[in-house]
Amino acid sequence: MTSSPSHPPASINKPSIYLSLFLLSSATLAFEINLIRLFSVAQFYHFAFMIVSIALLGYGLSGTILAIFPALQSGKSSQTLGWLSLGTGVSILAAYLLTNWLPFDSYSLVVDRRQIFILALHYLALAVPFFFTGMALAILLAKYPAHAGTTYAVNLLGSATGCMIALIMPVFLGGEGMVTLSALLAGIAAFCAIGFQSVKNPLNLGALALLILTLLDLSLRLATHTGLAAFDLHISPYKSLSYALQYPGSKLITSQWNAFSRLDVLQSRGIHSVPGLSYRYLEPLPQLDGLTVDGDDLDPVIQPTTAPDFTAYLPASVAFQLHPLASTLVLEPRGGLDILTAFSQSTGRVTAVVSNPLIVTAAPVYADQRLLLHQETGRSFMQRTREQFDVILLSLISAFHPVQSGAYTLAEDYRYTVESFGEMLDHLTPGGVLVATRWLQDPPSEDLRLFALAVEAVEAKGGDPSQQVVAFRGYNTATILLKNGAFTPDEVNNLREFASQRAFDLTYVPGIRADETNLYNILPDSIYYHTYLNLLGSNPRQAFYDSYTYDVRPPTDDHPFFGHYFKWAQTPQILAEFGKAWMPFGGGGYFVILALLILAVLMAGFLILLPVGLWKLGTRDSPHAPSPFKLSFLIYFGVLGLAFLFVEIPLLQRFILYLGNPAYAVTAVLFTLLFFSGLGSQFSLRISLPLSLVALTLLILCIPLLLPFLFEWTLGIPLVARLLVTFIALAPLGFLMGIPFPAGIHRLPGEQDQIKPLDGEIAPRTDIPWIWAVNGATSVVSPILAALLALTFSFSVVFWLGAVCYAVALLTAWVFLHPHAIRRQVR
Repeated sequence: MTSSPSHPPASINKPSIYLSLFLLSSATLAFEINLIRLFSVAQFYHFAFMIVSIALLGYGLSGTILAIFPALQSGKSSQTLGWLSLGTGVSILAAYLLTNWLPFDSYSLVVDRRQIFILALHYLALAVPFFFTGMALAILLAKYPAHAGTTYAVNLLGSATGCMIALIMPVFLGGEGMVTLSALLAGIAAFCAIGFQSVKNPLNLGALALLILTLLDLSLRLATHTGLAAFDLHISPYKSLSYALQYPGSKLITSQWNAFSRLDVLQSRGIHSVPGLSYRYLEPLPQLDGLTVDGDDLDPVIQPTTAPDFTAYLPASVAFQLHPLASTLVLEPRGGLDILTAFSQSTGRVTAVVSNPLIVTAAPVYADQRLLLHQETGRSFMQRTREQFDVILLSLISAFHPVQSGAYTLAEDYRYTVESFGEMLDHLTPGGVLVATRWLQDPPSEDLRLFALAVEAVEAKGGDPSQQVVAFRGYNTATILLKNGAFTPDEVNNLREFASQRAFDLTYVPGIRADETNLYNILPDSIYYHTYLNLLGSNPRQAFYDSYTYDVRPPTDDHPFFGHYFKWAQTPQILAEFGKAWMPFGGGGYFVILALLILAVLMAGFLILLPVGLWKLGTRDSPHAPSPFKLSFLIYFGVLGLAFLFVEIPLLQRFILYLGNPAYAVTAVLFTLLFFSGLGSQFSLRISLPLSLVALTLLILCIPLLLPFLFEWTLGIPLVARLLVTFIALAPLGFLMGIPFPAGIHRLPGEQDQIKPLDGEIAPRTDIPWIWAVNGATSVVSPILAALLALTFSFSVVFWLGAVCYAVALLTAWVFLHPHAIRRQVR
């Protein structure tokens, strides 16, 4: 169909509109990523998880409001976009200040009902910036559907740029400075939309005030590393950093940000954190500084003057009883406790692998000339090097978290997977040992999962775990030794003597007897010994896992959730204990996610059905009026909202392994998907929609099969090269994922008739805003559902469901869009 020259299609004829949308999209995405970082530091992971859902709620709500009030589309696009950009910038600052000054206390939720209202207030406040940005995009899509591809492309490319900003700028501005930078970008977007008009213009005055405030804060941060005091981040009183600073005389020495963490070093006479130390050590402990990452998991900082005598009473020192001349690899030693142990207990060389450069600058032990230091992830190092070691120490860097609380259920840890332990075995010399320590829980759970992990890693290599694994416990930690080869009788006797001298209880050694367990840290029953034996002797082992109280199956790279122990059989106990323990959300982390899913489904249904219900009320006198709300629209654009995040979220989590930390994974994966989705959107008119959906479905089905090979072949190459591989590997996927949404809008029945009348006014549309609401509302559900599916099954299952969603979109498009798919001739 060719448009009449006297009635040209409605178009965006000002490049400044696109520039404004680009900056607005950059600001919003940078703010969203930075909020995840801020809430991980200030609160706990639950809140970081909520941010994605909150952002998508704002987008979905914008479509609902526009569908209910289509008159909001009227007026000049430049003025509308300017006001929405200003609203975004102001609400970014206001939402951050509100949530920072009035924090939500998850520990008090079950005893203080006010926390429910505070949480609801946080949800609403944080959704507002995303609402304004979503409104801007929805209005442009509704007013200019013929240019939906370009509009959507600008939005995606701006969002991709926001990813890069969120990665680079925290190093210079910190997490708090990123808030003001995001607001500044939104203010500049307002100026780009309206131009520099009279200073008396209220919009101009507001944008100017916003720019002055944000520039003042950013200038202070660049000049003095300290911004306006109002923006200083308040950290939860339940974080390790807050507890440590309460000790008399404690003081914060330094606080630094990088792209993926905040590191604090503090000095206190009360820091004596030496996990696993035997109570047989009776001398005073040396005074230690402490460091926290994201305000939690306090770890001792070893000083050059620290006396090492106490290290002989640590569980890790057992390895050097077997290998006094050991060459040692220490993985993620944080403040350096395991490095000091290796230096003092052996005379061999010591290699340390640390992924966070802030830790290297904060802990003096890394300046020791005897240390061979590698700044990368342990998995990457092991893929790259062929070197073997007599001892590998897997440092304990997490604080104690009761498994009943569900704390860190969603935290992936690729150090504790069957594949990771297999790689460590490959890097042990014949007779070498891997040592790993975790917190002791009752009944056995965290320690039992570690034991099961060692057992299955040995079996995967064709070994005999009954002869290659040893386990013992102190009063609060459990330690396993995994040997490359069978333990000899002399080594077993040596282990028995070590445990006896330091009051450690054996839980498993080859040939263990019941009477040599439970001797020092005495329990009513030798439950750890019996449970370990039952696991080791079970056949099939799956029967043991199915019948056990907790889910203690060993994690894999496809399911790397070491902290997830929930089973539905625990439900009665969790409900009985709910609110009786001082834990986040009263305990039961899995139920928190489930409750969020139910809430998200209800909100999504409300956002989708409200415009439909109001339209039906308004047309009661015209029962035969054609409805703009088609079921086919709901299915097509709804499954697109589910599908995009069903692919994006498992990709983000899988690439944490490949790129080393969440910040690099988020930036690289999101940037690539958004950038190439923007290109796909721009070319959506020139590509067959059915063909692109077929290709997309097949590609997603192959991803779970292809990623392990890609990682195996390239994980050992330098980080810059891995970033390039990520960019190239995900480019086709991103390009195809950018096509279905704008292509669907282009093919809506009646879209070709949306032309610009001679008077310049455009008749407001209801269907496209509602489509935007549908897509946003289902996207609210998608990340929570994806997380639950990944926890319950695996990342592969989430990928496959994403492919199913795109297949449903293909069938729906073929039925309702294909007959109307008259290719437009665009001049």
